[in-house]
Amino acid sequence: MKMVFLTTKMMEKTALFLSFGSYVTSLVTAFLPLWKTMNSDLNEVENWFSGLWLTCLYTEEKGIQCKAYDSVLGLPVDLQISRVLVLISIGIGGFALLTGFLGLEGVGMGVKKPEVKRRLFIFSGVMTWVSGLTTLAPVSIVAYTTVVDFWDEGFPDVMPRWEYGEAMFSGWFGGLGQVIGGTLFFVAVCMGDYDLQRLNVPVSAELKPRTRHYLKTEVL
Repeated sequence: MKMVFLTTKMMEKTALFLSFGSYVTSLVTAFLPLWKTMNSDLNEVENWFSGLWLTCLYTEEKGIQCKAYDSVLGLPVDLQISRVLVLISIGIGGFALLTGFLGLEGVGMGVKKPEVKRRLFIFSGVMTWVSGLTTLAPVSIVAYTTVVDFWDEGFPDVMPRWEYGEAMFSGWFGGLGQVIGGTLFFVAVCMGDYDLQRLNVPVSAELKPRTRHYLKTEVL
């Protein structure tokens, strides 16, 4: 008995599931104050954390204390650009998940035509791509500026430097997952087109079942 493990419906669900998980990862990353970390050799009990919206200080005595940035215009350019890109990613990613859910086979919430579902899946794939790229871009920008500042020879060696935080790696993971999820949306569309093409292929004369024709004879 031949079993089919990879079907169009399964690929659609895989694409939506991967996109959803990656979107949640990117969403959490956007608001975590763990994009950059810094600790000083002179005072090892203090650890600084920085994100797009907050800066935090952790001490053993008082725990973690966070504070929002005083002024948006006073932020570095890389943080300002990263904020805008992250907000765009959140909005587009959420809309892509909604259209992808409506395009699933078997979901008939106002969308029942196969052609409309196909277009929704294509649109969802493009939007998931954009959401993933707008997640990868701010993380990469902050990573680049962190490396440049870390190796800046103008700072004294005893001065602490910002380093990569855990949120930066989760941002790369979430953005890459969304790009892969968007690609799987297109794979599902191609699989659906192939299945539809197979159903519409006319049966050739050689494949038609053979029938026997008998001639009537008259007995004189």
